[in-house]
Amino acid sequence: MAAPDLTTLRPAVSGRLVLPHDDDFEDARRVWNGMIDRRPLGVVRAVSIDDIPAVLELARREGLALAIRGGGHNVAGNGTVDGGLVLDLGALNGVEVDPRRGVVRVGPGATLVDVDRATEEHALIVPLGVVSATGVAGLTLGGGFGWLTRSFGLAVDNLLQVDLVTADGRRLTASETDNSELFWGLRGGGGNFGVATAFTFQAQRLGPQVFAGNLVYRRDKWADALRAYADWTAHLPDELTSIVTIIVPPPAWELGDETVLLIGFTWTGADSNEAMTHVDRLTALAPPDERAIQPNRWVEWQSQADDLFPRGARAYWKNVAFDQLSETAISAVLDFAERLTPGVATDIHHMEGAFGRVPEDATAFPGRSARYWLNIYGFWQDPAEDEARVALVRGLHAAMGPVARPVQYVNFAGHEGRGPSAREAAVAAYGPQKFERLVELKRRYDPTNLFRLNHNIPPD
Repeated sequence: MAAPDLTTLRPAVSGRLVLPHDDDFEDARRVWNGMIDRRPLGVVRAVSIDDIPAVLELARREGLALAIRGGGHNVAGNGTVDGGLVLDLGALNGVEVDPRRGVVRVGPGATLVDVDRATEEHALIVPLGVVSATGVAGLTLGGGFGWLTRSFGLAVDNLLQVDLVTADGRRLTASETDNSELFWGLRGGGGNFGVATAFTFQAQRLGPQVFAGNLVYRRDKWADALRAYADWTAHLPDELTSIVTIIVPPPAWELGDETVLLIGFTWTGADSNEAMTHVDRLTALAPPDERAIQPNRWVEWQSQADDLFPRGARAYWKNVAFDQLSETAISAVLDFAERLTPGVATDIHHMEGAFGRVPEDATAFPGRSARYWLNIYGFWQDPAEDEARVALVRGLHAAMGPVARPVQYVNFAGHEGRGPSAREAAVAAYGPQKFERLVELKRRYDPTNLFRLNHNIPPD
């Protein structure tokens, strides 16, 4: 079949249509994950939300696969497509702060650092992720946890409203009072129901500095550190969120070239002495080899891992929710750590707190009672390393099978769930009950599955 004439879009949009013969097409078609190499028919770089309906209408009319790109940091590479159309919202990255009410309105192309810079001067923070280059839209629609999860919950738990354009071109607002069932689905159900054009958050009063730090453990102390962490996390206040990281540190971290175990934390309480009381309890159980604890500018703390994930890095991730840091789980993690090479790492997020007190059926995000969430992630440059790095990630994921809960965090999931396996992947992510509720929403707002290049909820 002859390719459709995309140039008909030019008079209908104020943004730029980038086609394969244009000098900047190679840049326009690529996404953050360098393993994803796809060639769309064209990319529309929107400069206004008014550009969106015309793109959707052409995709519907011509039967084109449509990829929606916000910040473009999605590990599954859902922001591009072979032989279809890309709607790139990256230029719509404005952030508006109402400091009196603590309300922040964020454009669909904004990244975490865009929000952090805008809120910092007002001593406000929107709870988002852990890498500042991450797009707010994708992170939020998938749930969004990071350094503030125990204190303030997920990004979706701080969400007041989402504006979006549906598959048929309607502009809707979803909140607790308007289109409330759609609002439920948008909080964890991904980009299945429309193109989000704005997010309104209730910010938290914190910053511009936070009390935070890292404890460093060398190989001979890993087992003791993990067992101590299991005990320590059983008795922590909401103000303390922590993440265990096992990684071969990059040179910039000045920790040598041997694998290390880090226990990082952020404290959102008013008294740093109280924080140290809790940290001292951990270090008494498992004395670290090194420590770095001090007040940090939030913008700097949130971006400390950015260099691990440059644009074009090859990436493959998997995740596991689990309830106990048992000997089975510890053994699996330690075996992984012993075989670790540069370019692969894992994080153990301690959940509970404000995250765990949100009722399971309040949002589409699954697994509210999980105590821990493991993210296994690869980040490398050489395609020759693909097989070995992917095998390492899959190895730990498989080893955690005996303790894993039957849910997934879609923001930490790769692209295996496309095509015929989409339904099975969605059921595995959300569980049967939430999946059926999401399907009903999909049938209502996107019955033809126009928005299918995502962690898809099939309408049938």
